[in-house]
Order: sequence, then structure tokens, then C-alpha cells
Amino acid sequence: MFRTHTLTATSALLAIFAIAGSPAPAQSTNPRFGKWRLKSTNPAPASNIMTYEKFGDDGMKITIDAVNNEGVKSQWSYTTHFDGIDEPITGNPGADHGAVRVVTPSINEIVYKKDGKVTQILTNVLSSDANTIAVIYMRQDPAGKTTNVTFATYERIQ
Repeated sequence: MFRTHTLTATSALLAIFAIAGSPAPAQSTNPRFGKWRLKSTNPAPASNIMTYEKFGDDGMKITIDAVNNEGVKSQWSYTTHFDGIDEPITGNPGADHGAVRVVTPSINEIVYKKDGKVTQILTNVLSSDANTIAVIYMRQDPAGKTTNVTFATYERIQ
């Protein structure tokens, strides 16, 4: 789905901080709330929209709506309170739990698990103008070794 690059975890983290720039300004609502569209990648899915919505007093509901190049639709979602605690994921065959924690005001770390094993670690970086999210996806094998690193950029559409 995304172009694959081989990087060390250290190189990936350095790239994240270069992308992040200055942190997003403090706001009364989470600057991530809204709809985000995946920018074209090669090969690009037909559609991939992330929706971030307020959940409770301090949380967020994340919903991914996608259509692949064969026209197959999928939707999956979960909620978080940004506390690093696993929450159930519905609709994603590759992960049954997700945990989100805040690293800085502009950087979140997301850990996806399947049957108690980490399958993917994401670093989600909000641009300083709050209109772009860059994501580094690091896939893990059952032994916890990073086997694949990919990148994606989402642009705010709402």
C-alpha cells in the first residue's frame, strides 16, 4: 500500500523530528480533530480517509475508511485517552488492540497489537500549521524485530 524504505529505528526517529518542526500551538480542542485524506502514494489506494473525533472529556475516536484499488471497502476504528493503555479495535483484521500516547504536543506514538503481540508501531507527527500529518509505520515480527518501515502523509480536508 505504501512505498517501502529500509531504515533503522534511529534514522526514522530523526526523520520524525525533522518533519515535526515546531509544536502545534496549544488549543482548547485537539488540533487533530477532523478528516484527513491520504496523499497519493505509489501504488495508491483508491481512497483512505482518517477521521478524528472527540471522545469523552479527554479522548479521541479514530475511524479509518478505505477503498482499495479493487474497489473493496473497509472501515475500522478505536478510541483512546492518549494514556498508552490498550483499547479494543473493531474491523481491522491485522490488529485487535491499539494504544496511543503523547510524546510531544505534535507527536503521538501508536502501538497496534494482535493477540497480545505488537504488530506495528506508528509515529504520528502533526505539522506546525496543523494541516498535515506524517506517519511512520514500523511493522514488527512476532519476535519484536522491525521488519518493514513505510511512510504516509495525510492532508486535512475538514
